[in-house]
Amino acid sequence: MPVNLIAPQRDALSAVAGVDIGTARAAIRKPDRRDVLVLRLAPGARAAGVFTRNRFCAAPVVVCREHLASANGEIRALVVNTGCANAGTGEQGLSDARASCARLAKRLGVATDAVLPFSTGVILEHLPMPRLLAGIDEAVDALGASDWLDAAEAIMTTDTVPKAASRRVQIGGETVTVTGIAKGAGMIRPDMATMLGFVATDAAVPATLLARWAREAADASFNRITVDGDTSTNDSFMLVASGASKVSIAGAGDGAVGADAGAGSAAGDAAASALREAIVSVARELAQAIVRDGEGATKFISVHVEGARDDDEAAAVAFTVAHSPLVKTAFFASDPNLGRILAAVGRAGVDDLDVDRVDLYLDDVHVATRGGRHPAYREEDGQRVMKKAEIDVRIALGRGSASTTVWTCDLSHEYVSINADYRS
Repeated sequence: MPVNLIAPQRDALSAVAGVDIGTARAAIRKPDRRDVLVLRLAPGARAAGVFTRNRFCAAPVVVCREHLASANGEIRALVVNTGCANAGTGEQGLSDARASCARLAKRLGVATDAVLPFSTGVILEHLPMPRLLAGIDEAVDALGASDWLDAAEAIMTTDTVPKAASRRVQIGGETVTVTGIAKGAGMIRPDMATMLGFVATDAAVPATLLARWAREAADASFNRITVDGDTSTNDSFMLVASGASKVSIAGAGDGAVGADAGAGSAAGDAAASALREAIVSVARELAQAIVRDGEGATKFISVHVEGARDDDEAAAVAFTVAHSPLVKTAFFASDPNLGRILAAVGRAGVDDLDVDRVDLYLDDVHVATRGGRHPAYREEDGQRVMKKAEIDVRIALGRGSASTTVWTCDLSHEYVSINADYRS
């Protein structure tokens, strides 16, 4: 049961001009469910992405990187399948990923390297190509008849609800739309982004700036979540700018060219900043939805580290706490065995940490200070917080001004059951 997360309303997801959506039920792994997605992009659309750093990266990740490099960011279509990751599949996997691009390119009348492929599902199995190719044809035929909620459903694996979000911002007197979808519930400790995430805007954004924003959005969202500490072979996050609206972001600096804003002007910089913030906001909502829908999750936990010497140190401490099975199982049991958090902080790799300067808070409860239990702390106060569905952990290191937040969930019996039974 997801933690305070419900499926988005269909009419709450704004269409993005220049992006047409088609889905299909191809029975890649399970019958009668959406499992193929095609996004057709307007001529001149740009795309940028960040991908897994797992050395066993999936064939579609390899092909995506190749096509992004050869197409110089000018992408005309994306094709996604669920049910089979096409990872650990050798040369045949690469051939299958390229064949899916070729099929979609032929149907749309675009270059093969202007198509990006994505897969998610079981590793070490080959794609059922006859069913996938038929699904691509079906999705192309459905272009324009599907919407963003259909798209979110088409990329789900063990997710219990689809994940999608929209924002609208005013730039130069024009409305700009940002809409995104994501999937993921397990094997979540992204090393760049999430398992699969796609965010699109109808503004025109130059390739270099789009690539920078994709990295920044990932770092502020998908790179700050963990469910189980595993990094997938298929992690991919794509940022698409269709260019179909009347708003264009200038190539020099971050300035926007709108009705009254020239490149590099203060108004232009503010407009670009507003668009970037909308993109980050959508990405962050999607990332948190993944944690809320973590496999077997019953608690949504924010781990905030402050007073670190630098950003890397803050992240190291936050992730050590968020990854800890002992910490996560204590949260599941609502057991205020909070020494486990201090133990995780102490093994986070901060060799010169002065434990006498560390403070630990659980929501409004001051748990530890000066190297030990806070004099006013009572276990019943800790248990009161631990029973909540959403919990804030705050760790003050007393070393500097850097801070970060990582979002995670608890670790339950159901997580083991889901993953033990995943292929059955």
